[in-house]
Amino acid sequence: MLTDLVDGKLSARPGEKVTGMNTFGVNRENYELPVYLINGAAEGPTLVLTGGVHAAEYASIAAALELGQTLDPQEIKGQVIVLPVVNQAGFPARSIYVNPMDGVNLNRVFPGKVDGGSSEQIAAWVFEHVMKQADYYIDLHGGDLVDALVPFAIFPETGNENVDRKSLALAQAFGIEHLVRSVGGRGTTISATAGAGIPAILVESGGQGRWPRQDVVRLIEGVQRVMAHIGMGENNDWEPVKTTTLQNFVWLSSEHDGFWYPAVEVGEHVREGQVLGVVKDVWGNILQTAQASANGAILFLVTSLAINKGDPLLSIGA
Repeated sequence: MLTDLVDGKLSARPGEKVTGMNTFGVNRENYELPVYLINGAAEGPTLVLTGGVHAAEYASIAAALELGQTLDPQEIKGQVIVLPVVNQAGFPARSIYVNPMDGVNLNRVFPGKVDGGSSEQIAAWVFEHVMKQADYYIDLHGGDLVDALVPFAIFPETGNENVDRKSLALAQAFGIEHLVRSVGGRGTTISATAGAGIPAILVESGGQGRWPRQDVVRLIEGVQRVMAHIGMGENNDWEPVKTTTLQNFVWLSSEHDGFWYPAVEVGEHVREGQVLGVVKDVWGNILQTAQASANGAILFLVTSLAINKGDPLLSIGA
């Protein structure tokens, strides 16, 4: 049975697209969140797409905007909700990693708290009013202003066999070669949705403050592939992409404030024990030598000379 698609104060009838701002309170101030509601003319599942959880990951935001603007409800079976820029305060500030309202990484506090800090309140509203409507969820990401990466998709493993199987199938359908298994994650968009019984993936493309067309198209076409996979789109002619599933995502972080000198390139295959770079002080003294703790490929690499204690340096898909 076809029904209206309702998100906060916005509503779209079957066969209709509605755009607008949902406004809700964060610390007694209005927080305005742009929303695209695309309610298909035929029955089908509900897909929720988010971009800009990290506000300077521009390829993901550009892809979410274009999907919201171009998806035609007359050609969709089911419903799509698009939040193109979740971290509204971070976008004009060109904020790296965090929400400048409280300095918190928004993708570490889901499903949020209604009585928590600013980021927790935003996460709570988005989770309760948007993400919980999903039958399937995709969170679009990319490298931040100081990050280079190889495109990859992360799928959560929760122990719920049905949800985990469907999340992996979404990642495989998306059409990116590297798939990364995430076990026991807490606070992320996909751990919260998958924990609520909703198949979910997080996809990364682009970085370093750039959004070249090929990185944006990779995300748009990936969403279209998923829509075909779950029975929402008419185009079922996508060529399958051979994927590699990586069992671990190994992160190395800086132990000091200082200067980061990587010795590897993104995409490079490394061996356990290999020196990957060093952190130095202003006088050139080595404060930290980063070594590979596993064999694998460098999927993510910070390219900034400036580094802070606790910042990521790189990650290995093992």
